[in-house]
Order: sequence, then structure tokens, then C-alpha cells
Amino acid sequence: MSTEAKAAGNAEPEAVPVPKETAPVPVRRFWAVRRIPAALVAAVVLGGAGLLLYDVAAVRADRTAMRWRRELADGLATRPLDNAWILAGAFAAVLLGAWLLFLAATPGLRSVLPMRREHADVRAGLDRQAAALALRDRAMEVSGVQSVRVRMRRRKAAVRAVSHFRELDDVRADLERALATGVDGLGLARPPALTVRVGRPPRKG
Repeated sequence: MSTEAKAAGNAEPEAVPVPKETAPVPVRRFWAVRRIPAALVAAVVLGGAGLLLYDVAAVRADRTAMRWRRELADGLATRPLDNAWILAGAFAAVLLGAWLLFLAATPGLRSVLPMRREHADVRAGLDRQAAALALRDRAMEVSGVQSVRVRMRRRKAAVRAVSHFRELDDVRADLERALATGVDGLGLARPPALTVRVGRPPRKG
């Protein structure tokens, strides 16, 4: 046997590269565009700024100021700070500012549940009503279930079922198993906690 054949026979097999585990992609809630509040605020600010700029330009052109601006300036100069109208206006401004800050700091779109992200550049969401309908269909497949009502929230799914035969404990156990499988099949990033209640239909008469 030649030296090359011996070297080839003693050579160790090449190591198979093991794929590295990818870090889980962080999932965040969907943020609302807030088109209607943004459009309303922009329209009010634009209209007020335009009207004030026109009045200031008219005064600079040796014309009299508008009546509303003269009355507003006189009222602010003569009325005390504890006046009811002053306090009401300040309270309304505070409420409006707090509302705008709340809209800016909260994501909104509570009806969209974020789904698990398999790829970093792909985001998906599931409507809460669609998720509740999928769980309802899964629950209706359980033997003994007559009707089901599912109330889906971001962190909790409340299921109320009516069973017209079989033991309630058996129906509840089957429902919990079926719904757990259904929730896992939805692919949600934060699966909601299940609350299952089973009762009998109301008696007629």
C-alpha cells in the first residue's frame, strides 16, 4: 500500500458545520398612524396660525385688528386668573394636551395581536375577532358543545361554552386541550391565558 493511500485512510472525516441558533426576534405591538387626530390638530393649528398671521399683517398695514383679537386681548388683560372662563380654558387646554400626549405615547391598534416573527424583516398581526372566531370553531369541534362564546383580549381569552350532554368536567377538559392547541396554532407572540367555563343550557318554561 502506498504512502498516499495510508494517509487517505487515516484522514479524519471533515466536521459538519452546525448552524448557529438565531436569537429570537423581538416582537412589538403595532403602532397606529393616528391619521384623524393628526389631521384635526394640523387643521386647527393651521387655521389659527393663518388667521392670526392675517390679522397681524393687517395691523402692520395700518388697519384695525379684528374684533375677536381685541376682545381676547382685553379679556386677558382685565380678568383675574381665578375667573371661571380662564379656569375653564386652562382646564380644556390641559385635557387636550394630556390627550395628545397619551396618543403619542401609546401604540394603539389594540385589535391587532402581534404574531411570532420567524424573519427579522417580516411582521404579521392577527385581528382579535379573527382569533376569537378561530378558537370558537376549534371549540365547536368538541363533543357535547352546543354553543361557544369567545371574548379575546390581548392577554386573556375568556371562553364560555354550553354543553347539552356529557359531564361538564369532561367537556371542560376536552375544551382546554383543544383550545390550547388552537392558541398555539394561531402563532401569536404572546399567547393569551385561557379561561374556560362550561354550563348547561337554560331550561325552557
